[in-house]
Amino acid sequence: MKSIMRHFTKRDWGAVAGAVVLIALSVWLELLMPDYMKDVTALLITPGSSIGELLWAGSKMLLCALASLVVSILVTIISGFLAANYSYNVREKLYDAVEGFSMAEINRFSTASLITRSTNDITQVQTIIVFGLFVIVRAPLMAVLAILKIADHSTEWTFSAGVAVVLVIIVLGVCFIFAHPLFRRIQMLTDNINRITRENLTGIRVVRAYNAEDYQKKKFEKANYDLTSNNMKAHRIMSIMLPSMLLIMNGLSLIVYWIGAYLIDGAPLAEKGQLFVDMTVFSQYALMVIMAFMMLNMIFIMGPRSLVAARRINEVIDTKSSVTDGKGVEHTDVEGEIEFRNVCFKYPDAADYVLKDISFTAKKGETVAIIGSTGCGKSTMINLIPRFYDATEGEVLVDGVNVREYTLEQLHNKIGYVPQRAVLLAGTINTNVAMGDNGSEGYTQEDVARAIEIAQAKDYVEQYPEGYEHPVAQGGSNLSGGQKQRVCIARAICRDPEILIFDDSFSALDYKTDRELRRSLKENTAGVTNIIVAQRIGTIKDADKIIVLDEGKIAAIGKHKELLRTCQIYHEIGLSQLGEEELNNV
Repeated sequence: MKSIMRHFTKRDWGAVAGAVVLIALSVWLELLMPDYMKDVTALLITPGSSIGELLWAGSKMLLCALASLVVSILVTIISGFLAANYSYNVREKLYDAVEGFSMAEINRFSTASLITRSTNDITQVQTIIVFGLFVIVRAPLMAVLAILKIADHSTEWTFSAGVAVVLVIIVLGVCFIFAHPLFRRIQMLTDNINRITRENLTGIRVVRAYNAEDYQKKKFEKANYDLTSNNMKAHRIMSIMLPSMLLIMNGLSLIVYWIGAYLIDGAPLAEKGQLFVDMTVFSQYALMVIMAFMMLNMIFIMGPRSLVAARRINEVIDTKSSVTDGKGVEHTDVEGEIEFRNVCFKYPDAADYVLKDISFTAKKGETVAIIGSTGCGKSTMINLIPRFYDATEGEVLVDGVNVREYTLEQLHNKIGYVPQRAVLLAGTINTNVAMGDNGSEGYTQEDVARAIEIAQAKDYVEQYPEGYEHPVAQGGSNLSGGQKQRVCIARAICRDPEILIFDDSFSALDYKTDRELRRSLKENTAGVTNIIVAQRIGTIKDADKIIVLDEGKIAAIGKHKELLRTCQIYHEIGLSQLGEEELNNV
């Protein structure tokens, strides 16, 4: 429970304290009822008892029951508040933790698992708080006080109740030991089924285009079978608990009355009535003890899965990002400059380096292009600039300062980043282009319109009836690939950054739009440093500096014409896209 309670606020602890007091009051009221029953039973077997005395004793029992009901309702209300507040706080902590993760932590947990932990796992813990607070406090308190009440009665009765309690504890313990690992696996299998479902939904067009519905269905059926099978195993074990509890409870009742009959049969006539009353009261208290443990049955069913869910939540919250804020930089002597000094990089837990001894400088206003074969480390290299990862060795400097010294907000305010895969959020053209901030108070409509025009998106955006308020579906699914790329480019331009990073961000554009966009960028973003990762020679031929990467190393640096003569790799890339004559005329 420590893994759950660590997220309680002072207000939550106040609610817990109030609930505990109310639960204790409820237990005390319920434990009074057998005493009043004793009075009623005694009056019934005592000659000369009046109806008024019976009604008064019965009324006290009824009042205790009603008071206990009211108190239980109040406890339920408090538990509901506590569960809702816990979910709110933990969901917020999870979101903040994930937002602060570098790509290393995101890849470690996986997107599907993080979604499960933020939804299903929190729901599991919320459920145990709603039902668990009442039961966890009430059951032990009820059991202890009821045992104290019956401890001074017959040794035989007390011994029989003790044996029943021991049997109940054994049943609960055995079920918990065998069920806990299965409940832990349930959460991992839930991650898996979420991953497959997410893949199928995001890739539905590809699945249908290749008639792969049956293949995907088999993957889902296997994941579904594994989850269902594991659930069945866990619940078969837990299903033993309730019948076992009922058997022990009914068996205890039978033994209590059997012992009572034996004692009454052997007692003198004057003591028979008192023994009958004691037996009635004892049976009530003994059943209260067993019922207290039966209530714990519910916790033992829900508890293992909830505890696993709580640990998974805490695992995310307690994970520290490998990329953290620096102390901050107040002033730099240069602006818009990027320098790599002997940079090497390998992914966490990887054996080989992806980048090896990378060194170059991009001056303010320069356009530096990066080209190379697939998998040579181009995207990885530019991901070190905004610190999506940190260099394993060497230094990455922006404006003459190591990127590790900036706060992440400072660093990102200098950069306009366009990812390889165009990412748009549900909203409108306006909200996507004017997303975030750049240390300013916000963007005007003129800023958005200017960025859209530079990105060569004006022609289609202004054709929409809603114009800049045209709705964008989740992931930009209602826009074409080229349209999405241009909106993403406009978003980066709108920030008016010192540095623009394009990670193969022109691939979905036709050659004419590509050319017009580069011309527009050159005219309207003078003084901005451009880092362009591209596959097409035509996109980068006018760059001030072209870096050719080969297997994580810099094979050559130079201009287009120079590299055609001096770099065999660059020449081969050009030939693969254009003929010899066309290449020389580019």
